[in-house]
Amino acid sequence: MKEYLVLSEEVKVGQEQGKPIVALESTIISHGMPYPQNVQTAREVEQIIRDNGAVPATIAIVDGKIKIGLSDEELEMFGKSTNVAKASRRDLAYLLATKQLGATTVAATMICAELAGIEIFVTGGIGGVHRGAETTMDISADLEELAQTNVAVICAGAKSILDLGLTLEYLETKGVPVIGYQTDVLPAFYTRSSKFAVNFRADDVETISQTLKTKWDLQLKGGAVIANPIPEEHAMEEKVITEVIETALKEAEEQHISGKEVTPFLLAKVKELTAGKSLDANIALVKNNAVLGAQIAVKLQAKK
Repeated sequence: MKEYLVLSEEVKVGQEQGKPIVALESTIISHGMPYPQNVQTAREVEQIIRDNGAVPATIAIVDGKIKIGLSDEELEMFGKSTNVAKASRRDLAYLLATKQLGATTVAATMICAELAGIEIFVTGGIGGVHRGAETTMDISADLEELAQTNVAVICAGAKSILDLGLTLEYLETKGVPVIGYQTDVLPAFYTRSSKFAVNFRADDVETISQTLKTKWDLQLKGGAVIANPIPEEHAMEEKVITEVIETALKEAEEQHISGKEVTPFLLAKVKELTAGKSLDANIALVKNNAVLGAQIAVKLQAKK
């Protein structure tokens, strides 16, 4: 296993010194945002994690290796390249074997983080059960990963392009706790709320870190979702975003777009229909998650 892992100098030194490490995905750079905002955001998010006492580890597949922590040049490469594969659990082995460039999704980042001994992972939003999944069976691998991989995911909930109710049902079946940070309801990415309740509310970082420690002490396998609402000033109106998503979904159907092509299409459409406001919101919520993720990692590390 170790032959596939390459730790950046910063991560290696951080681990040797017993510092808390926070994993970051690379799909958000390659497939989630346009250049140059993607690279700029990646760098700023890494810095936020450092400023809050932890070490950032952006994860990606490069030249047959899992890179835990990327250099400035590698961030730039992932931001600009157009031939980067989107790597989930099923893709990891093939991309490593064929030495292709792979940007890790939530699921793949969780796997790689666990291999590197990292328990906290910051992202924008998790994948989930897609609308119409009762006929298409389109369910994100992120949910299955949360059920079996011991990594906590700090996110702004799930995008409302998904079926949020079914996503929560799936997580419940798999025994994955959904903890709302200072909220009773699941945030829906661009908006602070939805009509669905989280399992537990935690108003402070201590409660979250103690819950995670206890969960893993009890050998309750799997991760947890820490749902952190987008800051009020960057949130979009629920009514506006709902209308935009309905329009985008209709268009995706008309163009026969399906499978993993749906999300990038919908996100691009949402950005277009909101005149770029959704991109600003996306950037703001990831930064907000980075602050919370670093704080949780610091508290968790102190309990070891």
